[in-house]
Amino acid sequence: QVQLVESGGGLVQAGGSLRLSCAASGRIGSINNMGWYRQLPGKQRDLVAAITSAGSTNYADSVKGRFTISRDNAKNTVYLQMSSLKAEDTAIYYCNAQGTIGWQRFGSWGQGTQVTVSS
Repeated sequence: QVQLVESGGGLVQAGGSLRLSCAASGRIGSINNMGWYRQLPGKQRDLVAAITSAGSTNYADSVKGRFTISRDNAKNTVYLQMSSLKAEDTAIYYCNAQGTIGWQRFGSWGQGTQVTVSS
């Protein structure tokens, strides 16, 4: 099973920046898609940004122009650079990876990292 470990969360003032990292380890075959999701208590987990192995990206409208997702395939790591942070960005951020090991598909989630934006 692929394991994902997030890091980089913490406290930041509105307008500030923060970078999240997610490293994949374990029995890794081919990781195709990696992404970041966020969730507030009582609400569903929503996509923030995603990136394919080829580098194609998708962003939630609320973060376009402020967040940048990137990945280092050699390190099996995905990053989320967050800038111009707003209070509404406060959430638990989860890393996700999807891919295949042989013919078997897998999908893995990290444990989440808290991001808190204050004014």
